[in-house]
Amino acid sequence: MATPDSAPTAALEPKTKLSGKILKTTLAGALVDIGQNLPGVIHISQLSENPVNKVEDVVQEGQDVEVWVKRVRKDRIELTMIEPLAYEWKELKPEMVVKGKVVRLESYGAFVDFGAERPGLIHVSELARGYVKTASEVLKEGEEVEAKVLDVDRRKRQIRLSMKALQSEVVEEVKHERDEHKGRGRRKGRKDEDATEVELEISREPEYTAMQIAWQQALDRAQGRNKIRRKSLKSNSEEHEHILNSTLEKRLPTGG
Repeated sequence: MATPDSAPTAALEPKTKLSGKILKTTLAGALVDIGQNLPGVIHISQLSENPVNKVEDVVQEGQDVEVWVKRVRKDRIELTMIEPLAYEWKELKPEMVVKGKVVRLESYGAFVDFGAERPGLIHVSELARGYVKTASEVLKEGEEVEAKVLDVDRRKRQIRLSMKALQSEVVEEVKHERDEHKGRGRRKGRKDEDATEVELEISREPEYTAMQIAWQQALDRAQGRNKIRRKSLKSNSEEHEHILNSTLEKRLPTGG
């Protein structure tokens, strides 16, 4: 908590919490000593969340109070005794990470108070990775949670939150494992592709009809007989030539 001594006027930001003392009450509000060069002023509308008809019904001169800075002007510091919201509508943006408390559970999700005007809803589908039937399976009322802002609809006054969105690291690990499995699958698939290519090469060889096969077999048999016949003729020719040579040698004069 900021104190008058530790919070110079130049450093005062909206929502800064200060301690002070009521110096004077008026019909419109009260003057507060907060230890600054400029006077602190609380408008009657900023004394309580409930309507106030008379300033003295809430504060008295000399009373110690806790206040928050609303705005710093040249001649005064505007204060409030109503604790400001941690997040105004204009301050809420998607992707923001907020911390809050579960204030209500429904079958369709959980409502989380994180300091905005309205609690944010974490739909059952945004509670965790995987299937969740009801919010009570994951959370309980009063539990402190951390969530990411998904969407802000000021017109409908709705804030959508997600706990699942903060589990990106787990998702990356799962994705990495899946990629590894896919890599091994691709390597295995490469082998299957190679085998398929061999099968395709075999399948590209010409296929013969039954008549073509019979014709080829007939040609093979005919060629076999021709080989035998040529061999027989060659043998007979050599034998005849030998006989002829022997006969001629016998008939030739010997010169004796």
